[in-house]
Amino acid sequence: MGQAKVVIVGGGVGGTFVANLLAKQNDRLEVTVVDATGVHHYQPGLLYVPFGWERPERLRHDERRLLHPAVQLLQAPVERIDVDARQLRLPDGGMLPYDFLVIATGSCPVPDEIPGLAEGSHHFYTEPAAVRLREALHRFEGGRLIVGIAGFPYKCPPAPLEFTLLLDDWLRRRGLRKRTELVFVTPLPQVFSLPSVAPLFEELFADKGIKVETFFNTERVDPERRRLVSLEGTELDYDLLVLIPPHQGSPLIRASYLGDRGGWVPTEKFTLQVKGQERLFALGDATDLPVSKSGAAAHFQAPILAQNLLRLIAGQEPDARYDGSVMCLVETGNGKATLLRFNYEQPPQPPRPSLWFRWLKTLLNRLYPALVPKGIALGEFLTLLQGKFARTEPFCGSALMEQWSQKLGE
Repeated sequence: MGQAKVVIVGGGVGGTFVANLLAKQNDRLEVTVVDATGVHHYQPGLLYVPFGWERPERLRHDERRLLHPAVQLLQAPVERIDVDARQLRLPDGGMLPYDFLVIATGSCPVPDEIPGLAEGSHHFYTEPAAVRLREALHRFEGGRLIVGIAGFPYKCPPAPLEFTLLLDDWLRRRGLRKRTELVFVTPLPQVFSLPSVAPLFEELFADKGIKVETFFNTERVDPERRRLVSLEGTELDYDLLVLIPPHQGSPLIRASYLGDRGGWVPTEKFTLQVKGQERLFALGDATDLPVSKSGAAAHFQAPILAQNLLRLIAGQEPDARYDGSVMCLVETGNGKATLLRFNYEQPPQPPRPSLWFRWLKTLLNRLYPALVPKGIALGEFLTLLQGKFARTEPFCGSALMEQWSQKLGE
């Protein structure tokens, strides 16, 4: 094969990392990222927007600036993937051919799946929604505030817990906590899906006086009466409601007949190839892999996918194996965080919350725009950090941030 054409659909964390890794490792490839807007949104930062602790404009990045110079960027929506013809159909009637395709189309919240949810509830999973929630919170003067999970799946599973604990902090700072009944609702039998993690957050919730309603499957929201109704028959009145909507895969996947009913791409769990399609790969939220839908998962998947794709181009069998690794730093309130690291075989064993993990999460959020163009994924970054600063006092945060900013600028 001559110069192979690799097309990546989606300019989020997964697609951008894969593109940069391919460009770094093989300068003979023709790599193109196709993205509808050309704007890269740092979604983990949306968690802080409702509290006024982050500005939305700081979370938007020019995708072109995040990509390796050798990677081409095509700003255009894709209407359909034609697998048989190996080409993408574009809105103007044009076609973009490819030799190999990477699907990194992410996921999106679908509040309309539950009656009344869009009209009667808030969430923070998109920029407009996070801004509307910020406005609602700043009007809030007390009452019953319900936070929870309206349906599955949804991306970044710990985020509702993080939001609830940060909300408790925010209410206390504003002198509203004593006037607020804070309630967390979930369809699960515990506050989190992983049994090894749930006890830590149940303890944190109990310490902060956050009430928990388990086995609460949201049936509908009544915006006029401000009432949340479950399939089990429980009805809860509220003054402010924050429910995470269920998510679906990209409409492009369904239009291309590449996914299941939810729009998730059937993906081989080790090689990250699309099942039944040797020349197609997928990663991140778009897949049906049995791991959390999160940028943290895509960080670990991207190097595996890039390695397997390069081997396939070279006429070799893909032999790199994704072991299901995910690692994320989780806010726990009071200026602390914990770490969740797990894979297909090993469940997470979260350590006690600490200032160190909170500092590390802040560092990652700050340095993300510098890590991406260099193709430095989360696992690699933490390994480098451990080696470079193993004997450094972790709480001289600003100094270490400056050192890392200089290192990444080299």
